[in-house]
Formats: sequence, C-alpha cells, structure tokens
Amino acid sequence: MAPPSSPRRALPPRNGRAVSGTGSRSASRTGSRPASRTARLSARRLPRILWVPAGIGAALLILPLAGLVIRAPWDRVAELALSQGTLEALRLSLVTGLASTALCLIFGIPLATILAASDGWPGIVRRLLRAGVTVPLVLPPVVGGIALLLLLGRRGLLGAPLLAATGFALPFTTPAVVVAQTFVSMPFLVLAVEGALRGLDRRYEDAAATLGASRWRAFSRITLPMIAPGIAAGAVLCFTRALGEFGATITFAGSFPGVTQTLPIAAYLGLQSDPDTAIVLALLLLAVAVGVLLSLRDRWTGALR
Repeated sequence: MAPPSSPRRALPPRNGRAVSGTGSRSASRTGSRPASRTARLSARRLPRILWVPAGIGAALLILPLAGLVIRAPWDRVAELALSQGTLEALRLSLVTGLASTALCLIFGIPLATILAASDGWPGIVRRLLRAGVTVPLVLPPVVGGIALLLLLGRRGLLGAPLLAATGFALPFTTPAVVVAQTFVSMPFLVLAVEGALRGLDRRYEDAAATLGASRWRAFSRITLPMIAPGIAAGAVLCFTRALGEFGATITFAGSFPGVTQTLPIAAYLGLQSDPDTAIVLALLLLAVAVGVLLSLRDRWTGALR
C-alpha cells in the first residue's frame, strides 16, 4: 500500500490571507516588489563607514564633469559650436567614427563568433587569442599608436612594402585615423557580441541543422537576428569610443585640420590657444557619451536599473 500523501503545508499568512503550495502565484502577483524591498533592506545593513569612501569616489567622478558644465561659456556656446573649425572637426570625427564602426562590424563579429566557440581549444591558444583581442582596452592609446607606426609606417613591417609597391603611405592620412580608431574600439564590439553568443539558446541552430539548413544559413538567418541587440550595443559603444579617441590617433595620424584633426585633438589644441572653444568641444563629447550611456542603460549597465 502506498503511503498516504502528506498534506500541503500552508505558508504564513500575508496580509491576512494564507498562501498554500510553493507560493509561485503569489510571487507572480507581487512582481518585483519583494526584490525592491530586499534591495532597500540590504542597503540599510551596509556598514556606515563605507559611505565615506563611496562619497569621495562619487565626487571624484562627478565633480570634474560638473565643473566643466558650470564653467562653460554658455553665452558663446552656439557661436563656438558653429565655427568653421568645430564643424570641420565634427564632420571628420563623424565620418571616421562611422567608417571605423563599419570595420569593427565586418571583422569583429566573426572574431567574436570564433572566441565564443573556442572553449574546446587548447588553453594556451585560447588565452593568447583573448589577450590579443582585449589588450587594446588596457593598453595606453599612445602605445597603440606607436605599434601602428612600427607596423604600417613608412619603415614599418607592412608599411615599407606597401610604400614600395604602391607609393602610398598610410600614416598622417584620414584612413590612418580610421585604422587607429578601429584598433582601440573593436574590443568593445567583440566582448558585447561574444557575451550575446554565449547566452544564446543553441537549440534553434540545432533545429535548423536537422531541417537541412547549412551552417552559413543557420548563422545568418537565426544566430545573427537573435544577437542583434548585442551587436547594436557593441556598435554604439564602438562608435562612441572611436569618437573620443585621442592618443593613438595623434601618434599615428597626426593633427592636420580637415584631414586628421578630430574633436578630441581639436579640444586639446584649443586648450592652449582658445580655452572656450576647447570647453565647447568637450561639452559635445560629454553629451555624446552621456546620451550613449542612457540609451544602453538596460543592455550594457543593467545593474543600474
């Protein structure tokens, strides 16, 4: 004889009503209210001593930007923002930023796909590849510009044969700006797309394979649409990073107005001759950065929700 089933235990009453079973329906009705209440209680339990260094750290990050906004020449912002030099630097930054973002998409998506599928590779190969892809994130941009010069300069490993064969020298040209921006911004796209690929449900690709779809068809028709939000987030981050690139650009491409002088370089040079113009250019870059962070809050910095 099978043992009698134990009665379902009732949970403690909530708001005067008993809840039976696992309480899943009650949790679904309350939504995110318990999580918010838990977060508030956790914040109250933090040691008070943590608030002092946290406040100093927040002030260190926020006050310089606040000082930039406060000291801006608001009565001349429109005049300086519409000046010929500013518009020229803005046009060049937008063109090169879009071009470098396109290159990041063309080369970064396949690279991220390979990284996401490299778990079965030998450990040393996987670690070396990942280090090579992510090192521009921690490398000083000036060092990246020097490395690009040694590779693609007139006497570089690839630049010298290119100059001898075609007579074209890449450094100190507009394409050099695009190359420098691509070098420093591609890791952002690779990391964003790789994260999206690792969180992908592979059963859809397996189902497509059982239906006779080729690998390329499954990748282009199923995988890419499913990771499109990650690609979009990575592309926007790439564009923003390219727009703010300074060190590698000025080292590898120089600072020629209308040719290689982007917004950050124009702001740096303007600080020596016309500080008001430099402040306005800095405000433009700050506005772009804040706008991107606000637009990507739920996808790139979801912890802030």
